[in-house]
Amino acid sequence: MSISSAIAQIRHELPSTVQLVAVSKFKPVTDILQAYEAGQRAFGENRPQELAAKAQSLPADIQWHFIGHLQTNKIKLILPYVALIHSVDSEHLLAEIDKAAGALGKTVDCLLEVHIARETSKQGFLPEEAEALARHIGDYPNVRLRGVMGMATFTDDMDEVRREFRTLKALSQRLSDIPGCDQVSMGMSEDWRIAVEEGTTLVRIGSFIFGKRI
Repeated sequence: MSISSAIAQIRHELPSTVQLVAVSKFKPVTDILQAYEAGQRAFGENRPQELAAKAQSLPADIQWHFIGHLQTNKIKLILPYVALIHSVDSEHLLAEIDKAAGALGKTVDCLLEVHIARETSKQGFLPEEAEALARHIGDYPNVRLRGVMGMATFTDDMDEVRREFRTLKALSQRLSDIPGCDQVSMGMSEDWRIAVEEGTTLVRIGSFIFGKRI
């Protein structure tokens, strides 16, 4: 299946309330341009240097989403280009993003990464930790909290995946009284349809669009 055909198929299935983030990490500029020509504008990267380099060489109306683990010493590389950071996984990182954004005189949209999977290797806050931090997001005036992100367990047990997505969605609903905090980023190539059924607003799809990384 071509890149444009894959995007068309996903869009045909996605509700209008869900945004597709095409995960372009490790993929060449030529592939991203094919997706761009098919109408795709939101792309996800997980390496700061790669995001910055692509942003400088690709059309200016692309919305770059940072979806990987972010080291504090790499924040400045992405801030001039990033539309949304999905992966704020500690209060220390949030504070450093706030400080760097303040130095640039800008406000950065962020999601809190929540650990919903059984795998200990995955990053993120416990749901109650994320909720507590969200309640004093005003301490960070250069960050705009837009919602939460999570990755489900890598498993064939789709009932487990569904339970984990429901945990994240329930947290999102508890935070809905925070102005602008209305986004849920969950669902990837293997489980995005379940994420849509469970109320996601952002899906991060890479291999279905661009093919598996060799």
